[in-house]
Amino acid sequence: MKNPVIIIGAGLSGLRAASLLAEQGIGCKILEARNRIGGRILTTTGPNNPELGQFDLGPTWFWPRYEHTITSLVQELHLKTFVQHTEGAMLFERYENQAPERHILPDHSMERSLRFSGGVQSLIDALASKLPPEIFDLETRVKTIKLNDQNSITITTELADGQTKEFIARAVILALPPRIIAQQITFIPSISPETNLNLINKPTWMAGQAKAIAVYDEPFWRKDGLSGFASSWVGPLQEIHDASPNTGSGALFGFFGMPPDVRQQLGEKEVLEQVKAQLIRLFGPSAIKVRTIIYKDWSADVDTAISEDRIPLQNFPYYGPITVSGEWENIIAFAGTETSTEFGGHLEGALQSAELAVSKIIN
Repeated sequence: MKNPVIIIGAGLSGLRAASLLAEQGIGCKILEARNRIGGRILTTTGPNNPELGQFDLGPTWFWPRYEHTITSLVQELHLKTFVQHTEGAMLFERYENQAPERHILPDHSMERSLRFSGGVQSLIDALASKLPPEIFDLETRVKTIKLNDQNSITITTELADGQTKEFIARAVILALPPRIIAQQITFIPSISPETNLNLINKPTWMAGQAKAIAVYDEPFWRKDGLSGFASSWVGPLQEIHDASPNTGSGALFGFFGMPPDVRQQLGEKEVLEQVKAQLIRLFGPSAIKVRTIIYKDWSADVDTAISEDRIPLQNFPYYGPITVSGEWENIIAFAGTETSTEFGGHLEGALQSAELAVSKIIN
C-alpha cells in the first residue's frame, strides 16, 4: 500500500486539499497542532448565551461576484448564506470629544458580500463531514520533515503529552502560515535559502489583528437608520461592521487600530472596556445594554503569529506562490491564503491555493 499524502494544517486549505485528494482516490492524513479543526476560521457563541447565535472571530464573508471558487463550493455543499447588512448611514469618528459624523454612502458603493448562516464554521464542518474521521490527528505538532528518498518522507511530531510520533508520507502539503513553517519546522535536508526567505517574508494574514464582537438582544442601530458600519480615527476599533446573525440577536464587530503590544500591555479587560465606551460614543445609550463581548487576539495565538507579526502592516502584503527547487521539488507543496496571488487574505485564496497544491502533488 502506498504511503499517504500528509497535509499539515486542518484549516480551510488543508481540508479542501484533503477533499480533493479523496475525490481522486488518493489516501491522505491531516496533522493539526490545535485541538480543533478550522485554523483561523473560528466560530463561537457568547459565553453562557448560545441562544444569541454564532459569531465569527476569524474571516466573516465572501464576495460572490468576484470569488467563483468559494461560490461554487458553497452551492455544491448546499450551505445557507445571507447578505451582509449594509443598509443605512455610516458613522465616521474623527475626534473623541466630537460627535461622530453621519454619512449616507452612494448606492452600490459597497460590494455585496455574503455570510454563512451558522458562521464560516459551517463550511469547515461540511468539508470535514466528507472525510473519514480517522484521517485527522489533532494536537499533533510537526517538528521535522525528513526526505528519505523520492517515495518516502518521515514526519516527526510532538503530541500534547510530550511524546513523539512518526508518520511516513509519499508527499507533503503544508497548509500553514508561511512564517510558522519557517520558524517551527525543520527540513532535512534544508530547503533552499530562497524558499526559506520567501516563507519569512510573507506576513500572516490577521496575525497582528484582534477582533471584538459586541452582542445585543437586537440590532438597535438599524432602527436609527444606521448600517452598523463605522470608521474611527480614535479607536480602539478602527473599522466596525454589523455582525448580526440573519435572525434574532444583534452584533457589532470591529478590527483594532490599537497595535498588538498595546493590547497585550493593557490586558483583555481594559481593552474591552475601551471597546464598550467607543460603541456607546458611536451608537448611543442603547449600546450600554451589551449582553457579552467576545474577543480573540490573533497576535497572541502561537499557532497563528510569531513575534514579527506584531509589527503593524503599512500596506497590503505581497502574496503569491512559494516555489520549491532542488531535492524537495515535487515532494512538498505549500497551500494557504498567503500563497494566493489574486485573493491573498481571503477565503477564496485559501481554496484556490489548495487546488494548486493538490494539482502539483498529483501531477
